[in-house]
Amino acid sequence: MYLCTEIIDIQRDMEEKKHLTVKEWANEDKPREKMILHGKKELTNAELIAILLRSGVTGKSAVDVAKDILYMAGNRLTTLSRLEYSQLASVKGLGTAKATTLLAALELGWRMQGELSDDKELVIKDSTGLFNYMKPLLVDLPHEEFWAVFLSLHNRVISRQRIAMGGQTETTVDPRIVFRSALECKALKIAILHNHPSGSTRPSTSDRQLTRQLVEAGKLLQINIIDHIIISVTPNGQADYYSFQDNGLI
Repeated sequence: MYLCTEIIDIQRDMEEKKHLTVKEWANEDKPREKMILHGKKELTNAELIAILLRSGVTGKSAVDVAKDILYMAGNRLTTLSRLEYSQLASVKGLGTAKATTLLAALELGWRMQGELSDDKELVIKDSTGLFNYMKPLLVDLPHEEFWAVFLSLHNRVISRQRIAMGGQTETTVDPRIVFRSALECKALKIAILHNHPSGSTRPSTSDRQLTRQLVEAGKLLQINIIDHIIISVTPNGQADYYSFQDNGLI
């Protein structure tokens, strides 16, 4: 247990550190040096972001600016990745170069996830597999997009394609584009997906109508719509989905 005098000393040290730049910190406290000495896993999110920022502003270190950025995003990286350039650029100390560097790093993270799942021999076994395959492309978008995954008879992924892009609340989908693309790649099954930037995975009336329309059109062409998944990020920052197949709507 700390003595009162020890607690006072610790508080004094913390106050003094607030007025120091990162360069004046002890080596084990500097983000870059800390990574070299102890490994990247030992750094906090703020320290990792500080390395990207490289410098702070008058009265604030790079770590302090990073903490401001995280606070704006509710301390969640998934929420941070959904912010627009204009929102990041509004943070004091985060100009064009730093904001775009941070956005680029976050986008690389999502693309890495997509690369790990972008396997031409991938077989979609269920809604969870479909969700994990498409999540990196849809989960952090501020607008709606509608995608189709084209599959073989045995559910092997042939290709995937963005069919339409809309606004924050709706996307207009032309069924002819969906099935024309399916015929071109000789797909026998299709999984369709879109995202809800609102944070709700609940299907709208138009979502249900479009699904029924595509299912009926697929029957005529002998191309089976195996599922329709709605992807979103819940208010607590978790990626989630709704499956029409799992809920008996297909």
